[in-house]
Order: sequence, then structure tokens, then C-alpha cells
Amino acid sequence: VQLQASGGGLVQAGGSLRLSCVASGRTFSRYSVGWFRQAPGKERMTVAAIKLNGPSTFYDDSVKGRFTISRDNAKNTVYLQMNSLRPEDTAVYYCAASPSVIVSNLWNPTAYSTWGQGTLVTVSS
Repeated sequence: VQLQASGGGLVQAGGSLRLSCVASGRTFSRYSVGWFRQAPGKERMTVAAIKLNGPSTFYDDSVKGRFTISRDNAKNTVYLQMNSLRPEDTAVYYCAASPSVIVSNLWNPTAYSTWGQGTLVTVSS
């Protein structure tokens, strides 16, 4: 499967963005998908993830209540709706997928085998 992330941009604090991760090449419904981000000088962290057949999800504590991950298997797309954005959300956001991620490992970036290119999210104060 190949992944294409999009939807990043510049937004003011308190604003919203929706990121999309579109897959091609394989049946996307068979993959668990995660969103990750990496800010300058920081390690990559897991933002949110969703199990291949839903509804199991994972959210980092820093985004709970503000971000929502969802999937539309008919469109081979996973979304990350980001509300109430903060300057500290500024980062390059990546999506990744894997066909064999157990629920307890959704948070783990090393569990994902295929990565898309990043999309930059910049939140101004």
C-alpha cells in the first residue's frame, strides 16, 4: 500500500484542520492506520491511531478531546480532524499503516510498516 497525506497548512491558535491519508495499492480496510508528528528538534510521537476494522482507537493525552481519527474504507482514507489547535501542535504530520497491529500496540510507531510523506501543520499564536 502507498500512502499520501495532505491537509496541512497554517492556522491560528484555536482553529481547525482536517488531515487526510489516502491509500492506494491494497485493500485499505485490512490496515490499521496511525497519525504521527515530529516537531523540530523533537522525537516523532504518536498522535492517534485506529484499528483496521474499528472502532478501537488510540489518542495521545495531549490531543484527547481535540483530535478525532476516523476512516472511510470506501474511500481508502483515514482522517485526522484537529480542533482547538495550539502552537505546540506545530509539526510535520505523517500517516502510517500496517496490516497487523494489535490494539495494545496502536501507539507504537515501530508497529507500522508503511509510511507516507509528511504534511506540515503550523499553528500561530
